[in-house]
Amino acid sequence: VQTTLKFTYREKYPDETPLYEIVSQENLEDNDVTDIIKLLEQQAEENLGMVMIFTLVSAVQEKLNEIVDQIKTRREEEKKQKEREAEEEEKQRFHGTPVTIENFLNWKAKFDAELLEIKRKKMKEDEQAGKNKLSG
Repeated sequence: VQTTLKFTYREKYPDETPLYEIVSQENLEDNDVTDIIKLLEQQAEENLGMVMIFTLVSAVQEKLNEIVDQIKTRREEEKKQKEREAEEEEKQRFHGTPVTIENFLNWKAKFDAELLEIKRKKMKEDEQAGKNKLSG
C-alpha cells in the first residue's frame, strides 16, 4: 500500500492545524482512506501548539502498516480456507458407498459373471486359434 500526503501550512501554524489531503494512493480501499483522514484530524487536534507534520506522517505510516498486516492476515485466512475446502473435496472423493452384506453380494455376483464371460471368450478364441490341438 502507498499514499502521498500533501500538507499546506496556515499562517497561525502550529496553533492552527495544517491543511492536508491525500494526493494519491495505491491498494487502499475507500474505508481505509476515510480512516486515514480521521486519524489525521485526530492527531492534528491532539498536537495543536506543537510542530506536528512529523507526528502526522508517523501516525499515517503506522496505520498503513496495520492495513498491510490486515491484508496479509486476510490472504493467509483465504489460503487456509482454500486448503480446507480442497481437503474436504479430497475426503469426499475417497468417501464411497458404505459396504453392506447386500451391496457386497450384488457386486460379487456381477464380478463373478464378468469373470466367467471373460473366461468363455478366451476359451472360444483359443479353440478358434487351434491351441487345444495336441502335437506330439
